[in-house]
Amino acid sequence: MKVLIISDSHGETEVLEAIAKRHAHEVNAMIHCGDSELSVDHAALRNMVVVRGNCDWKADFPNERLEKIGNWSFFITHGHLYSVKTTLMNLKYKAEETNANIVCFGHSHIAGAEMVDNVLFINPGSISLPRMRKEKTYVILNLANGQANVDYFDENGEFIQQLSTSFQFADNNR
Repeated sequence: MKVLIISDSHGETEVLEAIAKRHAHEVNAMIHCGDSELSVDHAALRNMVVVRGNCDWKADFPNERLEKIGNWSFFITHGHLYSVKTTLMNLKYKAEETNANIVCFGHSHIAGAEMVDNVLFINPGSISLPRMRKEKTYVILNLANGQANVDYFDENGEFIQQLSTSFQFADNNR
């Protein structure tokens, strides 16, 4: 199963639409972790699970969502309400509370993924204003046989090997 994860597009509709179109045929779901700065009914967000970011003050998106995608439970939030720029601990507690296997968030514009106590945390970075790297990034998450491949791509769809990584879940009966 594959999931596209994107965040912090900040009004970049053409890039957002191009990425969604590029991968629509290969992914089972698309997630936007907030700060799209678009309206709820905007065409660029069609077929995406979207949450509200701190710059989405005009849109009526939920602050967070718990979504079942395949056999996996995803907790999705922007991150500004969980202090993600300083710690993942608040998100870890929320993942435990909601029994989420995977947490998707943005806000910091810093791409990264890590496994903490069998919960996978993914920040896809930003496709408009990246920090700590020059590449504007998004993720394709590939889940199979208890393994999670977190593959990062730049805005043009070029694979970024040095950011991409794999994780093994302790319970691999999925």
